[in-house]
Amino acid sequence: MPKLSVIVPFYNVQQYAPDTLRSLRLNARPDFEFVLVDDKSKDETPAILERAAEELSEVALVRYVRHEENGGLATARNTGLDAASGEYLTFLDGDDWLARGYLTELVTAIERLGCDFVRTDHVQATGRARTIVRHPLGRREEVLGPRDAILPVDRSTSVDYAYAWAGAYHRRLLDRGLLHFTHGLRTAEDRPWIWKLHREAESFAVLHLHGVFYRRGVASSLTQIGDARQLDFIRAFDQVIEETAQDRDADRLLPKAVRTYCAIIAHHLAEIDKFEPAVAKQLRTMSSAAIRRMPQELLTDVLDTMDLRRSAKLRRLRRQITSAKAAA
Repeated sequence: MPKLSVIVPFYNVQQYAPDTLRSLRLNARPDFEFVLVDDKSKDETPAILERAAEELSEVALVRYVRHEENGGLATARNTGLDAASGEYLTFLDGDDWLARGYLTELVTAIERLGCDFVRTDHVQATGRARTIVRHPLGRREEVLGPRDAILPVDRSTSVDYAYAWAGAYHRRLLDRGLLHFTHGLRTAEDRPWIWKLHREAESFAVLHLHGVFYRRGVASSLTQIGDARQLDFIRAFDQVIEETAQDRDADRLLPKAVRTYCAIIAHHLAEIDKFEPAVAKQLRTMSSAAIRRMPQELLTDVLDTMDLRRSAKLRRLRRQITSAKAAA
């Protein structure tokens, strides 16, 4: 069994894939496995991966998988999980990269701590600028209960730091069904995943590591494109609400889920001009329906505690729903 499997989905990233693959080589060990998944790229990415897979196989175990159809990031990661055979697993996106030796530090830390999973900080790369983005939890190198790290409601917590690639995960989580992503989600795929992980895993820790470089502002990234795929956040957070409502601690955890959902809706409405007109209309309609599905008493409490700018936007949306129902 390899010590670590690194799952790396690629889609139309011919400009960035060489940097990603070079960083894997700088982290390679004979007991590391690199699972490269091409999600039906239309550019030169597959050719780059074929060459890289051959070169990387000299210094590590390599699996190269090509999708026959494009399925999105969540589906590509699931393909990687199904192919991976490591004792520990981690992720990297095909346009990001790693510092030299980072993976060895990551494995050493999770083995030393003996917990289900570890989380790390990361470095945000915007052009030539570099900014360290810290995990919200201040307690480091200490094994903690993941469920306790979901709260408090009104502060950024572990479930708000949803980047799957910022950490490593023991294989026992995969065997328990906690590492797969919701099939077909194009955006916000990390949200139901991180909530499930924190509700159901038994132990985790946050590390002092800054070895993942997250490339921000890539033109081909879905966060930069205003088409209908952006609206998958609705499906993602509906799943968070539904699953959290069934949890044994639903009365404590559900307010956090509703507040986060509301914050994300307000964020997208504030940037509605970036969407194509038809998608903007769909965003309003789907957001209205999402507001209507939320537990209404809990929604009222959440809106009372949010800042005025966001709560006013959501209250207007809620009043429109009420007015439309009255007119009907």
